[in-house]
Amino acid sequence: MEDRLLELHAIAMDEFGLRVAMINDDRWSAPTPCSEWTVRDLVGHLVTEQLWVPPLLAGETVTEIGDRFEGDPLGDDPVARWTEAAAAAQQAFAEPGALDREVHLSYGTVSARRYCREMTSDLAVHAWDLARALGVNDRIDPDLMSEAYDYLSPMAGQLEQSGIFAPAVPVPDDADPQTRTLALTGRRP
Repeated sequence: MEDRLLELHAIAMDEFGLRVAMINDDRWSAPTPCSEWTVRDLVGHLVTEQLWVPPLLAGETVTEIGDRFEGDPLGDDPVARWTEAAAAAQQAFAEPGALDREVHLSYGTVSARRYCREMTSDLAVHAWDLARALGVNDRIDPDLMSEAYDYLSPMAGQLEQSGIFAPAVPVPDDADPQTRTLALTGRRP
């Protein structure tokens, strides 16, 4: 499972990174399916998420990290910032034994394996968001979307109640993994 999880995480990084590389200068202020975010906000969110990975996997708590990553994470070269943050996060997850650790998140202590699944699912869904915002190919790797669905579906009620996600969208029982995952997170594929 560890190798497959790291493989899916790498695929998720690639899916999002591929679309980051497609952002033209005039698209950074474009809206995304995330109603409050522009393309720059979305990429900034994912860069910040990646910046948290190395210290969290090293055992630091949210309190210890504090405001280290507040502010504009993208600076003057957003694509380079994404590339650097993504590489550091991927390297931290791939360290021997990293997935066997515990991670102290804002909502509690969880296994690093669960944290990696959460990050993988977040990257997968946001890769679709970014593709939609850019008007480029929005088909995400089906194994990746299947993993995201498997991770998120047991939390379906919690997702909507969190206020972070829109209500789930009904889809046919035979919908593909991408459609089911997006609908579960309140997105209309």
